[in-house]
Amino acid sequence: MEHYLDNAATTQVCPEAIEAAVNAMGVCYGNPSSTHTKGREAKKLLDRARGQVAKALGCKPTELVFTSCGSESDNWAIIYGAESMKRKGRHIISSQLEHDAVRKSLDELERRGFEVTRLKGEPDGTVSVERVLDALREDTILVSLMLVNNETGAVTDISAISRAIKKCGSQALVHSDAVQAFMKLPFSAKTLGADMISVSGHKIHAPKGVGALYIKEGVKIKNFIVGGGQENGRRAGTEAMPQIAAFGAACEAAYPHIAENAARMGTMKARIIKELSGNIPEFRYIESAAPHILSISLPGWRSEVLMNYLEAKNVYVSKSSACKKGGRSIVLESMGLDPKLIDGAIRIGISRFTAEDDVTALVTALTEAHDTLAHR
Repeated sequence: MEHYLDNAATTQVCPEAIEAAVNAMGVCYGNPSSTHTKGREAKKLLDRARGQVAKALGCKPTELVFTSCGSESDNWAIIYGAESMKRKGRHIISSQLEHDAVRKSLDELERRGFEVTRLKGEPDGTVSVERVLDALREDTILVSLMLVNNETGAVTDISAISRAIKKCGSQALVHSDAVQAFMKLPFSAKTLGADMISVSGHKIHAPKGVGALYIKEGVKIKNFIVGGGQENGRRAGTEAMPQIAAFGAACEAAYPHIAENAARMGTMKARIIKELSGNIPEFRYIESAAPHILSISLPGWRSEVLMNYLEAKNVYVSKSSACKKGGRSIVLESMGLDPKLIDGAIRIGISRFTAEDDVTALVTALTEAHDTLAHR
């Protein structure tokens, strides 16, 4: 029996999403831009899915644009958000803790002549309001900060940061990569206060290949893809209807139970910490507020070795972000953690489908790995 605990990397597609995707492929398969019956069927399906995702995000359907993934949403918001504001300034604020989709978008903007201030995180892996305000300048046009860190589960108070920026009278647009927070923590576009929010389908039990970007009403940024008039003229290209329909269905299935699911995942996270702390003297973990992401370490044991041992026991976890290929975690390094702790770090991702026996298998296998593998 397999025990999948890498849900921060991707999730198993839920039955509701599978059914919706199959229906979009085999029944409502028309092009939403076509005016005949099959096209109108597809358009109705598209409108329904947009409404489902918008309801879960707490925004108007007209403020939501479907994309191919969270990375595209980040790229669009950051690169084109900055380009749209460059007449007002060229300074951007972000952090050293961001996902590569944000980090590399910022690199691209620097190549184009923008100035980026990358804030150091607090010891708990969050970014404080004070650090943001200290870095804020008259020519700051964009602030991009992650809501839930994809490696540690640290939760940055984007709501407080957004309010503080607006209170200062700053012109800066606020963007948040909320991919790891969406449908895991109770929040809405209104309470977050950001001008742009990136979310993704495959983190919430929808298929890969679909995401969305919330663009607050009144915010004008350039189109990411030009061509036809799809997505109200903001993103060209025929909509990926199976993925979009599945995204909507996954949101509708989970939305009423967000608080309940978060509490259940948090209980499992606490159990992992308690049991491993009792079984392994060297066990360390990073305290974080998100209920579904846990970064742990056995200093002296290499994370690759631990992952291979767990995989042999059909327990699946990851090392830092699944988007990184080798090398130390920049996020953990920026937090000033001991190199030995970083080298032994693995990330556990819990979902609403994680079962108690998955936790048992993880604890048992890690305890055996500690007792069996050579200390290095």
